[in-house]
Parts: sequence; C-alpha cells; structure tokens
Amino acid sequence: MKYKQMTHQEAVKRCYELTPQLREYDEFMSLSVRWLPYTMFFHQKNYRSAVINTDEMGFRISKSFSGWVSPTNFPTDELVNIVIGGSTAMGTGATSDAYTISSRLSKLTGEIWLNFGGSGYNCVQEAILFMLNQHRFKKIKNIIILSGLSTLTFEGLPDDFTSEYGKYYYSYELVHYMNKYNQDLMYGINSSAQCSNSAAKKFIPKLADRLNNWLDDLAQNPMEKVYTDTYVDIKERINRAVKMTVESAVQIKQLAKKHDAKVYYILQPLSLWSKEQFHKEEEAMFYAVKACANKFWQLFDHLCALDLHKKYSSQLEAGCQKENIPYYDMNFLMRLSPKLYDNIYIDHLHFNNLGYEELGRLIYEQILN
Repeated sequence: MKYKQMTHQEAVKRCYELTPQLREYDEFMSLSVRWLPYTMFFHQKNYRSAVINTDEMGFRISKSFSGWVSPTNFPTDELVNIVIGGSTAMGTGATSDAYTISSRLSKLTGEIWLNFGGSGYNCVQEAILFMLNQHRFKKIKNIIILSGLSTLTFEGLPDDFTSEYGKYYYSYELVHYMNKYNQDLMYGINSSAQCSNSAAKKFIPKLADRLNNWLDDLAQNPMEKVYTDTYVDIKERINRAVKMTVESAVQIKQLAKKHDAKVYYILQPLSLWSKEQFHKEEEAMFYAVKACANKFWQLFDHLCALDLHKKYSSQLEAGCQKENIPYYDMNFLMRLSPKLYDNIYIDHLHFNNLGYEELGRLIYEQILN
C-alpha cells in the first residue's frame, strides 16, 4: 500500500491515532526519567496512569492472584518468578499493567511474576538491576531473560561512543554534558589561580569562550542528534553484542544460584524476523513510526535483514549453550502462534495486548512446561 508523505508532527499524530496508549509511554519516558548510580537511569517511581503504574522504585507493577505486585511489594512467604529485559519485557504497548508478559504469566501459572523490565536498558544494565535487587527475595523459581535487541541496536552507535563497557541509550548525552562539566572544572581551576596584574586581559577571552559554548548549545540540541548504523561494521557489531549479552546472562545465572532458580534466555522478537506478512494496521504503524523516528529507530537500518538474524541467534545460542543456559529464539516460537498474522506489533519491537498475550502463552507452553 502506498502512503502519503508526512511531516514529523503528522507522523506522531498518526502513531497516536493508531495506538493511543503510545502517547502515555512517550510521556512516561520523556518526562519521567530518573538518573541513578550504577544503572544510570530508570523509570519514575510511583508513576500513576490508566496505562502504566510503577512502585516506589520505578518497577512496573504486575497483576497476580494476590493482587498487584512488584519487586518492592509482594507476599514474602510466596516464591516468585522474574521477567528481566528491556522495554518489551517491561511491556511497552500494552494498554494496562494487566497485559504485560509478567501479568500474563501470573495468570497462566497461578504464581507471582515480577516485572524487572527496564525501558532503554542494554544487557549490562539489566544484569546490574537484578544484582542490586535480588537480595529482596527468599525464593526465586524461574528467571526469564527476554532481551537481545536493545544491546544489538546500541552497538550501532558511532565508534566515538565505544567504551570498555559497551554502548547504551544515553551514550551521546553523557559524553556531551559531562565534557561540559569537565570544561566547567577547568574554568574553575583557572579562575582560582593566583591573580596577576593581567587578570583583566585573561578574563575577556574566557568570557568570550563561554559565550561561544553557550551559542553552540543553542545551535545544537543533543536530543535532536540523529545517527544511523550505515557505517558500522555489522560483523563487529554482532560479536560485541553477543559477548556482552552472554556475559550478562552468566552474571544473572551466578546470582540466581543461591535461590536455586532456573534461568532461561529468550531472544526477543523483531517484526521482520518473526513474520513475513503484516496486518494492514501494522504496516500503517511502521510507516508512521519511520516518518517520526527517534535516534533509537534510526539505528535499525541493518537489523531487519534475515541473514543477520540467523548469525546473531546462532552465536547467542552457542554462547548460552557453552554456559549451560537454556536458549530460545522467540522469533521462531512465534511461528507456532495462530495469531501471528493478526495485528500484534505496535512498532518493530513492541506489542499490543494480543501480542503480549501470545508471548506469555508461548513462554508458558513451550518453555516452562
């Protein structure tokens, strides 16, 4: 189907027409990010809306047989299960907390499932979040890691943002603003130096430098910086993502040992990896998303190739098998679903209620049983 060309504003409006709950998720992430040690950022705590609600630490709540539960609010005498991952694990796209994967698994198993999804997280941040909070639980039965695509996506950022610990959602912003902090430190050091009779001569150039920096800031909003993955070596990108992902899964497995918990790794689904034909509403949504793509979606140029999926999944599987971590590819499991060709995707990574219901059912029937 041929779609009319849209401005950015028209595309955003169209996205909200097709998926009204998406407006709530956009506001949730753009207005409510908290900056934290170790994980860098997390969701706003005690967030309240008809679509998404978080607890006193920012974890999304889940519906269970004992009511609404979260990592900070659950029956301590009950064993728990945990879903770890990024925004898909968190449930972006669901119309309420009752339709996330953790909530659907709670309904299917009759057990408590807690939502450890961190929107925008890479695999290392996912592991750190679990490390910082695993002491809260007496007994963990199952840990599902539903992940893999955020890390692969972020590794498409320019090599200028490569660090010893990988790339992450706010790679550009951190470098941009912390470099300015370093400049302020140097300005403070220079300002506190012993004054001389030429102090006035030194002051004017410094003032001019700071004015120029301020004008540069006005000219370039870091939030509007756009990147693509066109020039990133795809083989290197896969290798880095696989290494980080498997290492993070191993760390989670090590931490889970004291709970005697079973750990499963599931490669999360990507639209073009999981189905060959799309519902007309999915296609309309994909077009609208592309027309107003943020920097995250700009890094998707190479990711939709089927040969990349095969390489990435096979390397992840080999890495997990080496570490005795059961591995599943949800892109293959979804082909068992009678709902596959219904309208289930709201963008290339996230689902509507029907999609999350199917993910939960497939995990329950194909992995847990």
